[in-house]
Amino acid sequence: MSTYENLQERIKAGRRTWLVTGAAGFIGSHLAQNLLRLGQTVIGLDNFSTGKRDNVAHLDFRLIEGDIRSLETCREACRSVDVVLHQAALGSVPRSIDKPIPTHESNVSGFLNMLIAARDAGVRRFVYASSSAVYGDDDSMPKVEHRTGKAMSPYGLSKQVDEQYASVFATCYGFGSIGLRYFNVFGPRQDPDGAYASVIPAWIGALLRGQTAYINGDGTISRDFCHVDNVVQANLLAATVEERAALNQAYNVAHGEQTTLTELYEIIRLLLVPRLPHLRTARAVHRAPRRGDLPRSLADISKAARLLGYRPTFKLDTGLRQTIDWYAENLAVAHA
Repeated sequence: MSTYENLQERIKAGRRTWLVTGAAGFIGSHLAQNLLRLGQTVIGLDNFSTGKRDNVAHLDFRLIEGDIRSLETCREACRSVDVVLHQAALGSVPRSIDKPIPTHESNVSGFLNMLIAARDAGVRRFVYASSSAVYGDDDSMPKVEHRTGKAMSPYGLSKQVDEQYASVFATCYGFGSIGLRYFNVFGPRQDPDGAYASVIPAWIGALLRGQTAYINGDGTISRDFCHVDNVVQANLLAATVEERAALNQAYNVAHGEQTTLTELYEIIRLLLVPRLPHLRTARAVHRAPRRGDLPRSLADISKAARLLGYRPTFKLDTGLRQTIDWYAENLAVAHA
C-alpha cells in the first residue's frame, strides 16, 4: 500500500473538522469532495467571485458564503476547525496585471486575515496554496524551492508575500503552516470560458464545441502540467505530516515533466479524434503571447517526495483522458 493510500486510511480512522476556503472553486471543490469521501467534517467558505455553485451542489457540507477580505468572516469560518486548507484567491497572472488592486486585496490582505483567524482559533494545521509564479524571473531549471527570482506579475508578488507572512507568523507566534507551490493544475470542473481560462480547459472546450483553439505565442512555451488529484494528495499529506522538519516550508506540487504548448495541443487533439474524427486535420491558430507568461517551467518535486511522501499518481496522458471524459459529458449539457 502506498504512502497516500495509508494516509487516506488514517484520515478515515479519525474524524476532524476541515475548513476549505475557495471551496466552490476548481481545486477547493475537489478537496471538499475528497474529504467528505473520507468521512470528514467539512466547512466551506467562498464568495463565488470565481467559484461556481454547480461545483459543490452535489456535496453535503456547511458552506459559508463570505469573503476572506472580512476578518470577521474568517473568524466565523475558523471556529472549532482543526485544519485549514486555504485555496481562496484571485488567480491568473494576466488578471493580476489587469486588476492589481483586487489581486492584492484577496491574495495578501485576505491571506493575512486567514492567518490571524486561524491562529486565534487554535487551528492545528494551516496549509495554503502558493504558486509556481513565485519563481518570477529566475531562469534556472528545474525549479527548486530555495531559489526564487524577482516577481514578474502582481499575482506572483502576492504569493511571495503570502509565503513571507507565513514565515513571520511561525517566527513571531509559533503558528506553523505549509505552502504548496502549484504548477499548472488541470482537471474536471476547471472553467473553460472567459479571458483568464487556463489552456487545457480552454482548448478542450473549444475543440468539443467546434471552435478555434488558440496557442499564445509560437508554441514553444513549456509548462509542468499537474492533475488536480495530485494536488489533493499534496494537501492531505501536508495537512497530516508529523515530521517537524516538514513544517514551515514551501513545496513544489507538480508532475516533474515539462510539455510545450505545441505538444500539449497535439495530445489533446489526438485524444479527442475518436469522438470527433474531423479533428484529424484540425490546427490551432497562433496569436500573441499573454502578458507575464514565462518561457519555461519545470518543477523539482524531490523535496515534497522526501518530506511529505508526495508521489504523483496521475500523469499527463491519464489525467487528460479523465478530464476530457468529464468535459465531454458535462459541456454538452451546459451548452445544449
